Amino acid sequence: MNRRKFLHFLALLGLSPWLMSPVKQRSAAAFGNVTLMHFTDCHAQLLPVYYREPAVNIGVGQAKGLPPHLVGRHFLDFFGIKPDTALAYAFTHLDFAEATGIYGKMGGFAHLATLIKQVKRTRGHENTLLLDGGDSWQGSATALWTKGEDMVAACNLLGVDVMTGHWEFTYGNAQALANIKQFNGEFVAQNIGLTDEAMFAADAETDVVFKPYIIKAFNKARIAIIGQAFPYTPIAHPRRFTPDWQFGIQERHLQAIVAQLQKDEKPDVIVLLSHNGMDVDLKLASRVAGIDVILGGHTHDAMPRPVVVKNTAGKTWVTNAGSHGKFLAVLDMEISKGRLRNLRYQLQPVFANLLEPDAQMQQLIARIREPYLQKLQQPLAVADRLLYRRDNFCGSFDQLLLEALRVATDSQITLSPGFRWGTAVLPGQEITYEDVMNHTAITYPETYTHTLSGRQLKAILEDVADNLFNKDPYYQQGGDMVRVGGMRYRCDPDAEIGARISGLRLAGGELLAADKLYKVSGWAGVGEGLTGKSITDVVCDYLQSKA
Repeated sequence: MNRRKFLHFLALLGLSPWLMSPVKQRSAAAFGNVTLMHFTDCHAQLLPVYYREPAVNIGVGQAKGLPPHLVGRHFLDFFGIKPDTALAYAFTHLDFAEATGIYGKMGGFAHLATLIKQVKRTRGHENTLLLDGGDSWQGSATALWTKGEDMVAACNLLGVDVMTGHWEFTYGNAQALANIKQFNGEFVAQNIGLTDEAMFAADAETDVVFKPYIIKAFNKARIAIIGQAFPYTPIAHPRRFTPDWQFGIQERHLQAIVAQLQKDEKPDVIVLLSHNGMDVDLKLASRVAGIDVILGGHTHDAMPRPVVVKNTAGKTWVTNAGSHGKFLAVLDMEISKGRLRNLRYQLQPVFANLLEPDAQMQQLIARIREPYLQKLQQPLAVADRLLYRRDNFCGSFDQLLLEALRVATDSQITLSPGFRWGTAVLPGQEITYEDVMNHTAITYPETYTHTLSGRQLKAILEDVADNLFNKDPYYQQGGDMVRVGGMRYRCDPDAEIGARISGLRLAGGELLAADKLYKVSGWAGVGEGLTGKSITDVVCDYLQSKA
């Protein structure tokens, strides 16, 4: 759909075009003296995409029924967004397939670059800062094939000033360090340190791997930005990628850094650039005093408004900026007399149909993709339904992966990780090699086949459910429930540890027996020595056999 038709549709829906371009709307009334822009979890999607927000996002404990665990109409009602509008399309799953025909794709680095330049023009280049919350250098075929170097180039051109990381580390620490060396901005992470063994081997006097924070000076303000990388990297991914580094939330260390900053550096504002996940950030904000704003990522929660958390120092504003390049958070701050006086926050949707692509970024993207275009555009099949990933328990693209695994391995039960990244494919749309890679482009894609007992299968499901539904956010690692094929079960998220999973049955209805053995296949295992066929090849073979 072209821009003129899009604007016509907006008028029919009662939406003025300036509502869809908040920068233009607010330029005359912009306030404050510093503007932070924040995006996160783009997962290497250089082109505009379809990405369906979740229909199921269950919160437990104190998070039950509250942001970020609101979806659909509950989300719209809470944030005051009208249904059947462009904003409803951007923020929810409602009527997603139909709405794509009106509003089109979102994101894309060329369109994001245009929006960023608009913000800089209206606020003044000297008064702005662009922050990247991580998961930017992984998630696509070209990122995997270039080991993240394509995204380093794109982020440099975009003008990222500060970033932290997560999936960036899955290229291995040597490649991660090489990429960071090429990155023009600052990479910060207060919660990564050398292991004792690595310190001894290197005869190092300190365990510091990355700068914990940086200070950015503006005309009338100084801002400290502390980095918080994903704290569970060695657990969620194979340990071999980061053998010399130790991670963690490091709450006490963070509090000590904040205190040291307040004593020695005396910044006007302290910002935590976080990849904890929003539930973890909300708890952290209640326990660590002195942080003014947490700009969060990892859990892919698109939050139109920050959550204000009270603590012993006053309050902390906690946000999360969505994923896949769909949004740009714009935080205008009024800073005077040494502290943050007021702020205005807006999570701006990046509608590719409304933003002209930046020519320079578009040229870079074309150069990156050109050597791989024939492979990327290889047709495999046609989607007979909407294929998507994001939901707490299963998505239709996950079901495709599970069925391909079952056919390839002749297994009774198949497992697929609950990753939250992966773009959507519309009904009737051609499924290409690139579409498959958008769900499988990792450095450990090998499939595996094991023999597991019913008791072991229940234990696996209980372990993942505890990761997702533990009432203490510090025990949540993010992601969704492991996807399961050939078997069904009941899950009570509010139950205690070990009692959430019940009623395990094979697809035919037979109850799983605790001591009976079953053939189980999966992919993306964190163990060592897995040598099975890559999940990408498994899925491509399956799709071509059905075409």
